[in-house]
Amino acid sequence: MTTAFRLMAVVLNTTEGEVRYEFPSDLTVLAGPTGVGKTTLLEMIKYGFGGNGLLAKVVEEHVKDVILDVRIGDDRLRLARSVDPNKRKTVRVFDLVARDRLPDHYTEGNTPLLNTRLLSALGLPDEMRAAARSGNSSRAGNRITFSDIFSFLYIPQAEINRDIASSQDSYLEPKRKAVFELLFGLTDEHVLELRSKRNLLNEKITVAERENVAIRTFLSDSNTTARIDAEAAITAAVNAQREAEAQLTSLREELNPVADRQTQVLRDLLTDAERALAEVRATMATLNRSQTDYARERRRLQGDLDRLRRMRDAGHRLANFEFAICPRCMQSLTDRQVTEGNCRVCLQPDPVHAVSDDTDPYEARQLQDQLTEVDRQLQTVANQMAATARAEVQRAELVRTLSAQVEDRTQQRISPRLQAFTDAAAKIATAQAQQQLLENVLRQWDRVSDLQDTETALRAERENVKAAIARAEDALADRRNEILGEINREFQETVTSLGIPGIREAALHPSNYLPVLDGEPFATFSPPGGGIRTATQIAYWTSLLSVALRRRDTLYPAFLLIDSPRLALNTAERLSAALYRRLVTQADANRGKVQLIIADNELPREYRRDYDQIDFRYESPTVKTIRHPGPAAVRTLVDAPG
Repeated sequence: MTTAFRLMAVVLNTTEGEVRYEFPSDLTVLAGPTGVGKTTLLEMIKYGFGGNGLLAKVVEEHVKDVILDVRIGDDRLRLARSVDPNKRKTVRVFDLVARDRLPDHYTEGNTPLLNTRLLSALGLPDEMRAAARSGNSSRAGNRITFSDIFSFLYIPQAEINRDIASSQDSYLEPKRKAVFELLFGLTDEHVLELRSKRNLLNEKITVAERENVAIRTFLSDSNTTARIDAEAAITAAVNAQREAEAQLTSLREELNPVADRQTQVLRDLLTDAERALAEVRATMATLNRSQTDYARERRRLQGDLDRLRRMRDAGHRLANFEFAICPRCMQSLTDRQVTEGNCRVCLQPDPVHAVSDDTDPYEARQLQDQLTEVDRQLQTVANQMAATARAEVQRAELVRTLSAQVEDRTQQRISPRLQAFTDAAAKIATAQAQQQLLENVLRQWDRVSDLQDTETALRAERENVKAAIARAEDALADRRNEILGEINREFQETVTSLGIPGIREAALHPSNYLPVLDGEPFATFSPPGGGIRTATQIAYWTSLLSVALRRRDTLYPAFLLIDSPRLALNTAERLSAALYRRLVTQADANRGKVQLIIADNELPREYRRDYDQIDFRYESPTVKTIRHPGPAAVRTLVDAPG
């Protein structure tokens, strides 16, 4: 059966108080002249459901919250959304049946999402995507949201005489068709998922093909060895490595007994000779240091001895001087009578006696003895250095002779085998390097093979998905033909009963589900802004609603919100009256099962009391707590009355 969908009340929490509008009837008309806020109210209803409503300046400046009381399916909810830009993503949700506040829901970003809650109430999952129907698309499709469902329930003033559910926006076309099919049971979540999966497989296949071509092109341009040649070459390289390793093992076994006894004796003698040479050189270094130390000590002793001799010489020179003046009182001593052997100054006996020139004082003799001992030590060191130098020459010659003998023996017996050993090791290294290079080549060919296998598997999977889509569509084919046929008949009857000028045949396009008028698409049948488009819109939506209400096996919500249907009709009173007669008849035939809310300027006289009517005036606008600035200051939300 059709999904119950009813707007019970709209509450505006403004800066000057609360404004409340209730909608208890099946058909309610919001009446009033241009600029009193009818479109503003409808856009606030859209905003309250989480959509991007066009909010008038009075709403942005004076309305704090938009609150909707709604019944969707078995849920009875109150949705409160702030107009504050910093809070508008959060919607406060109340369960009016349980009388309990639920966790806050969000229009985007955080969870839980309001979209999930509303789709769940309609009996629809929220993880559905509308993939493009073309077999070449590689996109999973955009997510189907409650706003896409609401586009089937709300005919805004900006589209009523131009477009149907934004069908002229090509990027929205897949979602519009998917929503139509979902609501009428012409598709399901499984089919939508298969279509998304098919498109994603298209993308994966494209990537695999691109990689495959890129690698094959690279291998071709780089003259890379073919796979079969690489496999043969790597086998040959492995065999060459094994042969070289066997040769190397054999050489190691042959080299072990080569070192004979005589060679070992020579090596031992060479070791002893090298050790003795090292000791001699160490002794020579010690003697050099001793010689340097003795030479330094000799220079010191010679300096001290020379100093004493200079002192003695000075004393001899000064002994011949006689004082002529007293060094204390400065009196002349020349004429003074002095006893022989006494001092001329102090008259005391003179203690100074003459010393022979060939007699050295004690200190000088000591220094001379030390100097003689140092000279003796220097001579000894010189003799030892000469003997050590001769020993060094002899031992160096012995080392050279023994080294030559050892080298001669080893060169004749070991060098040829060492060369063979080197050649075998080089062969192993070459074989390993070649194997590594060929393994890289094989990995590239393995990558090509893997990509080919992946591409083949992806193509097979895509064909399976296509087959599953075809089976699912075949299973729904009878229902599809039945429902589209019923809608076509209803649409034709509605167009005829409304008497829309210039239309003889009306039907729905079998793939995009838009009106086709006399074989011509709705978008090109008449110019925008004419009454024919507006009347066709009403006929189209009411026909869909009538079929859904009559069949009772669809998810189509029994709700329709229409903004200004008389907008483009001007003076076409007959057509205007026929449109309202259609709406009144539909509401009367489905009492309690459908809700129609229409905003309009001027209503046909004969139908003005067949529905509930809420009148708006400049003295009492939609947001009536805020004073209206008057008709001259009105700036409408769209370029039309409302």
